[in-house]
Amino acid sequence: MKILSPFFLLFFAICAHGQSIAQPTTNSIILGKAEVFHSAILGEDRTLNIYLPDGYNSNEKYPIIYLLDGSADEDFIHVTGIVQFNTIPWVNRIPKSIVIGIANTNRKLNFTSQSDNENDHKWVPTSGGSSQFISFIENELQPYVNKKFGGNKGNTIIGQSLGGLLATEILFTKPQLFNQYIIISPSLWWRDGYLLREKPLILDQAYTIPIQIYIGVGKEGSIDGSKNHIMEKDAELLAKKIKNGSSKNVKVFFNYLPDESHATITHQAVFNAFRFLYPKKDNKSK
Repeated sequence: MKILSPFFLLFFAICAHGQSIAQPTTNSIILGKAEVFHSAILGEDRTLNIYLPDGYNSNEKYPIIYLLDGSADEDFIHVTGIVQFNTIPWVNRIPKSIVIGIANTNRKLNFTSQSDNENDHKWVPTSGGSSQFISFIENELQPYVNKKFGGNKGNTIIGQSLGGLLATEILFTKPQLFNQYIIISPSLWWRDGYLLREKPLILDQAYTIPIQIYIGVGKEGSIDGSKNHIMEKDAELLAKKIKNGSSKNVKVFFNYLPDESHATITHQAVFNAFRFLYPKKDNKSK
């Protein structure tokens, strides 16, 4: 039996130590949690994807960001990332906020009003559920979220495409539900642009509830094949309609992003929206 020299003993000891510290460890990165919420109004279970900010305290109140198309495989993960980034201490752009991602079951039904337009039926065969869905948000979802997680410090809604159509419908019919609207590439072609012809309360001089609205759109053209409704033109018309209203309590920001398409617009628009809705704080001493 050979006796190993001290040099080789030291070499093997170092190798063994290196192997022991090289063993990987695994930890989970938790972005949020999913809850199943039963809606009596909709007659179905709905999944809520929920992000709670760092240092969340159940005894405190927080702004709530309601995200349409809020499934994990839709917009919840990347939008939550934008929210988290904008609340870290060295950025501190927006207040710490809770994100409620509303996962879809029947998106086209929930986000559209009843239409008699033949072209609409080609694109959305099953429609007309928006009024019921808005009632769900107002009478079930918001009270549940406020009670369980702490709301009442402001509500924001984010909607893109048909979700932007729904957000615009809420703005025109139930504006008090949210004090900030992030409307991205809204499908205003629905019912031949009926929302662009409406005269909502927010345009009246007597409307006193403060509302901030961001409208973002890319270079997108016509989504439904109609030459009468081009996405960027309709979005700009919506912004002008609101801007020309008489109420001094309603502010609108229009943002054209020509480098983005209908598929890529959401992420950049949400990021930009926070820049418009929360202007950079001037920390210079006076």
